Amino acid sequence: MSETITMPLTPMTPHAVMSAFNYLRSIEAGDTEAAAEFLADEPRMPALLIEVAHHIVIPTTNLPDRDEKAVPCDSSFALFELGICFLGTLRSWHEQAGADAAEGLALAVIRFTTQILTQDHEEVADVLQQLNAIAFGQALAAHPAPAGAHPVHTTTM
Repeated sequence: MSETITMPLTPMTPHAVMSAFNYLRSIEAGDTEAAAEFLADEPRMPALLIEVAHHIVIPTTNLPDRDEKAVPCDSSFALFELGICFLGTLRSWHEQAGADAAEGLALAVIRFTTQILTQDHEEVADVLQQLNAIAFGQALAAHPAPAGAHPVHTTTM
């Protein structure tokens, strides 16, 4: 399983990023009505949430590159293995629960974000917005609009 996890991350599509983060933010905000609408609009939501988790967890827990000056220590390896276990658990949960796993997966991603990425002075919603902006930028860079396409203005929740 580690071999799959350590492969380079492939960028999500802009639509997938928007769908997943709109759902995450609606769950985080407790807006069950909006969450239900986002879920109804995207039947692949649980898979998208696992992909988002992958894009959040791997850079956070990954071992330093060999080019970096940092030397991995026991804690580095433990954090990396915990990231792998966390993602494996999310995948297993999705396989067992299927489409019904979306809310639980979203809550797990939000909890990871809260516990690992949110500093004392930050709000989870702000961190999710930052992660959304990064993922959306990567998605746009990886999936540019065809030549001659009209610009589309996107808004997020």
